[in-house]
Amino acid sequence: MKRASLVIAALGATALVLAGCSSNNSGTATMATSSAKSSAKSTTKAPPLDMSQFAQLPPVPAPAGATVDCSYPAAAGAAKTVNPPNATGVPAEGIVSVQLTTTVGPIGMDLNRTEAPCTVNSMVSLVEQKYFDNTPCHRLVTSPGLQILQCGDPSGKGTGGPGYGFDNEYPTTAFTEGDPKATLSAVYPRGTLAMANSGQAGSNGSQFFLVFEDSVLPPNYTVFGTIDDAGLATIEKVAAGGDDGSMSAGGGAPNTPITIETAVVA
Repeated sequence: MKRASLVIAALGATALVLAGCSSNNSGTATMATSSAKSSAKSTTKAPPLDMSQFAQLPPVPAPAGATVDCSYPAAAGAAKTVNPPNATGVPAEGIVSVQLTTTVGPIGMDLNRTEAPCTVNSMVSLVEQKYFDNTPCHRLVTSPGLQILQCGDPSGKGTGGPGYGFDNEYPTTAFTEGDPKATLSAVYPRGTLAMANSGQAGSNGSQFFLVFEDSVLPPNYTVFGTIDDAGLATIEKVAAGGDDGSMSAGGGAPNTPITIETAVVA
């Protein structure tokens, strides 16, 4: 079954959504408005959004215990053969530092188990299996309100994953079922590290995005850590070159190519 590419699309002038791979989705998960398309290709810098009109992400809930059990069911579209991570007794506290060496510069990441223990567990497993080594970051978006670099697909096409999926964690899990606040766009702050997904349950995989300026998204994209200052400087070098505007939802391949050469647990 064909995998949908990971795309970022504007649902309106200010509401933005990141959609991801899904084995149940045979095409682009969302469509961009014409304004998003034009802004992606415009040579005139658009004014910044007033972030004060959007909600902040909710507080991170305290972990229920020192460990949790996770689930990583098989999914189609494996870009590289890896084993799924251990799913029982996963630590739910602490920080794991991961260092990316890229063709443009270093990117240091602190992965927060309290925010997203199952996500961090998966990412560490993928790093240890060298899943991310020699992997291009395939998507850059520099539109006001959504400024991210997207990585994590070894195929470089935006359609690949690790061969398994898993459910959202924080901030999705910070809301009770039916809470209207769970549908309100929120600010993902500069320096945030988060997972891409298709909007369907269990569609997280290996693709992640790095937020280099405050961005507005519905609070259903798992936040699992932060980016260090050196990493933000590296991403900003890439962002300065812009993108090729090749993706219908806005953004595209970076004009300054960037490849993750190695990823290691520091």
